[in-house]
Amino acid sequence: MTETIRVDIWSDIACPWCYIGKRRFEAGVAAFREAHPDVEFEVAGHSFELAPDTPLDFSGSEVDFLVRHKGMPAAQVEQMLAQMTELAAADGIVFDFSRVKHANTARAHRILHLAAESGAQDAVQERLFRAYFAEGEDLSDPETLARLGAEAGLDPVAVRAALDDDGYGEAVQRDITRARMLGVNGVPFFLLDQKYGISGAQSAEAFAGAFEQVLGFRTGEGADDHPADQA
Repeated sequence: MTETIRVDIWSDIACPWCYIGKRRFEAGVAAFREAHPDVEFEVAGHSFELAPDTPLDFSGSEVDFLVRHKGMPAAQVEQMLAQMTELAAADGIVFDFSRVKHANTARAHRILHLAAESGAQDAVQERLFRAYFAEGEDLSDPETLARLGAEAGLDPVAVRAALDDDGYGEAVQRDITRARMLGVNGVPFFLLDQKYGISGAQSAEAFAGAFEQVLGFRTGEGADDHPADQA
């Protein structure tokens, strides 16, 4: 009998750990399904804004934002971003922080909700991550979002309309409110079977182990450790 594990994921396009976490989660799913080919995954993405105070018209690099708006020393920022670049490379992800245009991601989240309606959320999210972290695209710009959405299979006219549709803005805020109710303070955050939480970009092995525990809990054979303890 086929079983399904539901996974709700809160993330932000401007969050490097979310991009890395996405890749590790996917690797964990692939490894788990090799041993359990009869298990399916139902994955739903949810919005979270790490820097909602970023002006929509902000013009500057990631270094500019962290130094000027967060008060971090430039040397510390450069070192942190260099380490993040190395970590991402280990997971096959390209980060080029010299090109990153720091952006308010509220508009990008609207597009992800639009994409979810047609089953294209994963493809659109992947495209937006790459555009932001590797290609220096401005994800607060409506025309840029329309073009990137079209590249990932969305109708650019629908993308532009979604940016002015209050319904999508309300959907974003509902996601953020639910995250707060769950006690989520940072992302990525993974909620398995709407019961078990995993915080952060855990390893593929940790994700696969958590999936094993979820199945065990269903049959009463789960380990004493809660999947949330992976956090």
